[in-house]
Amino acid sequence: MFPTYDELLGLATDVAAEAADLVRERRRHGVEVAATKSSPVDVVTEVDKAAEALIFDRLMAARPDDGFLGEEGASSGSDSGVQWVVDPIDGTVNFLYGIPHYAVSIAASVAGDPVAGVVVNVASGETFTATRGGGAYVDGTRLEVPTEDKPLSQRLVATGFNYVADVKVAQTAAVSAMLHEVRDIRRFGAAALDLCAVAAGRVDGFVEEGLNDWDMAAGGLVATEAGARLEMRTGVGGNPCVLCAPSVGFDGFENLVARSGFLRQK
Repeated sequence: MFPTYDELLGLATDVAAEAADLVRERRRHGVEVAATKSSPVDVVTEVDKAAEALIFDRLMAARPDDGFLGEEGASSGSDSGVQWVVDPIDGTVNFLYGIPHYAVSIAASVAGDPVAGVVVNVASGETFTATRGGGAYVDGTRLEVPTEDKPLSQRLVATGFNYVADVKVAQTAAVSAMLHEVRDIRRFGAAALDLCAVAAGRVDGFVEEGLNDWDMAAGGLVATEAGARLEMRTGVGGNPCVLCAPSVGFDGFENLVARSGFLRQK
């Protein structure tokens, strides 16, 4: 029998909590860079690897026919129609420096679409959850994005930067162009939590080029289930660019993103 979305969420939430405990405990003993990925500043720690191994083992033990896609390379094909999309530590640089803003992110996808997801802020314990059609929650409280159409000048926008130098340069110019049109811009360093912040009304929009599926699967579901709109466009660096904001006023936000230079011109 195919699992319900709530069943998948329950498993994801339990495993994410256990992984968050591991990450939290290991952070107390100090952290060192184990490897780099796309650039010298795109780092991986041994804790990223340990957390992903724990998540893989727990999910595959519970549901051995499911697929798995993890940021640090753990993978498995799916015979069940369910694939787990996992970022063991979203915000690894924050984690490395001891900045208390990083998360465990786990989503279950069916036919490429997330249907259940959880994002746990490791430092605070705050837990965001969502199921397709079932709404979004933070620590059990329902989330709904604001429904008023704020003027652009009153919007707080979150963003992130690519690790590839030339893409980052272009993004820096776009942020500079946007800054004078909005209330302010925030760069928190963890895309999954940025998307959850849209859901919680803590920011009024989010834009970032170069995210991977594991960066946005769970957080994106939380945002859209809270009433936000999430769209993909082509970024100025040629990579997919995520735009997420409340549905009311989304078009104005997209126009701002485009004229600021975040998107590749057609």
